[in-house]
Amino acid sequence: MESKKLALLCRDLAENKKAEDVVVLDVRKLSEVTDFFVIASGTSEPHLRAIESEILGTLRSEHQLRPNSTDGHTEARWIVADFFDVIVHLMKPDVRAHYDLEGLWSDAPRVARTRRTRKAAETA
Repeated sequence: MESKKLALLCRDLAENKKAEDVVVLDVRKLSEVTDFFVIASGTSEPHLRAIESEILGTLRSEHQLRPNSTDGHTEARWIVADFFDVIVHLMKPDVRAHYDLEGLWSDAPRVARTRRTRKAAETA
């Protein structure tokens, strides 16, 4: 799956579980490691795990995609799923504010929301 399409799908899946402040950063011109960051907040540890489960479960069952690695399950304050070209960061609001990834990568453009539905994005 093309990296931008994967990032947008991850955003939609996070929003399916009521993730807050979901942002997609295009870091292709700034990083040699990845193309996109998907950053989202969850209100509690169970909420973060539910968002993670939605993303990983759907990508595995519907698209046969698994992350290269994941981290942050023991104490779910910051969960990271690395899909090589897309890295998903799920954080509690206080952790997100402390590490300020959006500020750290402030030169990265945000991928704007379009009016397309998830199904339309998957077939594009």
